[in-house]
Amino acid sequence: MKIYVGNLSYEVTEEELRQAFEAFGQVSSASIIKDRFTGTSKGFGFVEMPAKAEARSAIDGLSGKDLRGQTLKVEEARPRPEGRGGRGGRRGRGRRFD
Repeated sequence: MKIYVGNLSYEVTEEELRQAFEAFGQVSSASIIKDRFTGTSKGFGFVEMPAKAEARSAIDGLSGKDLRGQTLKVEEARPRPEGRGGRGGRRGRGRRFD
């Protein structure tokens, strides 16, 4: 199950995120989403846990808990809406290149 983790401190590492979830079971991946230009954290990430029961325990156990001074928002990740291309679909509209 893929889990969304929001309100992360900008200082949290992927290893710290993994360790927090490993207290509830096996973690197949933990990633923090970063700005593509600056490389700094965007304050959220995703954790994947293969066992649904362990993932549910992690969601219940970590939601609202403190990690590095921030109260975590933890929930099952939702799929991206259809038709969303990641750039908002405004490619070049309103820009002039004279």
